[in-house]
Amino acid sequence: MKTYAYLLFLAIILLSTKILGIATKKIHLPQVVGALVAGIILGPSFLGLIELTDFIKKTAEIGVIMLMFTAGIDTDMKDLKETGVKAFVIACFGVMIPLLFCGALYFFFFERSSDFMSILKAGFVGMVFAATSVGITVETLNELGKLKTKTGTTLLSAAIIDDILGIVFLSVLTGLRGQGESENSNVLLVIVKILLFFVFVFVVGFVTKKIFERISEKHYQSRRIAIWALAFCFAMAFCAEVLFGVADITGAFFAGLILCNVTKSRPYVAKKVTVTSYMLFTPVFFASVGMRTDLKTMNLEILVFALILIVLTVLSKIIGCGAGAKLCGSKNHEALVIGIGMVARSEVALMVAQKGIDAGMINPKILPAIILSVICSALITPILLKSAVANGPILE
Repeated sequence: MKTYAYLLFLAIILLSTKILGIATKKIHLPQVVGALVAGIILGPSFLGLIELTDFIKKTAEIGVIMLMFTAGIDTDMKDLKETGVKAFVIACFGVMIPLLFCGALYFFFFERSSDFMSILKAGFVGMVFAATSVGITVETLNELGKLKTKTGTTLLSAAIIDDILGIVFLSVLTGLRGQGESENSNVLLVIVKILLFFVFVFVVGFVTKKIFERISEKHYQSRRIAIWALAFCFAMAFCAEVLFGVADITGAFFAGLILCNVTKSRPYVAKKVTVTSYMLFTPVFFASVGMRTDLKTMNLEILVFALILIVLTVLSKIIGCGAGAKLCGSKNHEALVIGIGMVARSEVALMVAQKGIDAGMINPKILPAIILSVICSALITPILLKSAVANGPILE
């Protein structure tokens, strides 16, 4: 019976994540929140029904790789070119300020020395809150009829660049982690390996893009091209992790980014991979994050840390992205709307947190605080955004 328990586990995870996902969507929250709650209920915090077996972990890992691949392939390069420097500056501030604020908070609460590994751990925690989930902002601006404004386009482009910068920073931190654990730490070697990875991405990307463009002329809606694209994603994830010491999700993201300009086959590939991912692998990933969260371990220190972290999660994006927008000539109201629009965190934050835990750089006991911050940021963004848009001048 125990040999086949994984089938029952999968059935329970898929049903519970879907039911609670639908419930959260009805109250205008991302379905990922419902999937997280399902994992928390099924895990040690409440029912303890499902064990976090090696099979569940591996399935979750495939889920996170496929998520990053779809994030890359859904990137719209046209929007990035239109907004250019302004979106880049906003994204830079939007990554650095949360990285510093949230990382410093973790360091103050939990690190007792200022050695290299302690600073690196603080960097991992800060990195969790660097990336934006713009889905909630898109829905809110669309509802208000402001999505196609100049502000809306800038916000969307900044969020895309924000994710790319976050992945690059994660690559650096992952590489430094390997060196930090070694007695003969060589930061220069890490930098060289990361640079070689991006050279590898450029060369492989150039060749692969040409191949896919040629294939898509005849077979742009053939199942084989979706299979080849997914195989390319897994191969890039493997190369990133094994050959260059960079996180596998970085390889998957850049695999998607390489294929995002293959215009004929992109919609078909994105659709097929998304369906495959959300049918099985992605729900298991989000549920597994919830199952790793043990609310019973929360003490007063973790609770106080969580409350301050929630405040910094919100303020760091408003301050960082708002300052970046002001620096590029935005008016106060537009800068405020852009800052608030970048507050929400979701999938990427959870992926980075999971990577940090797997790498031994984030203590699992702070996972409840991270999840609370992610959920609260998702809850508060539409409320603040609607208020900011309604009580200010008309957005251009």
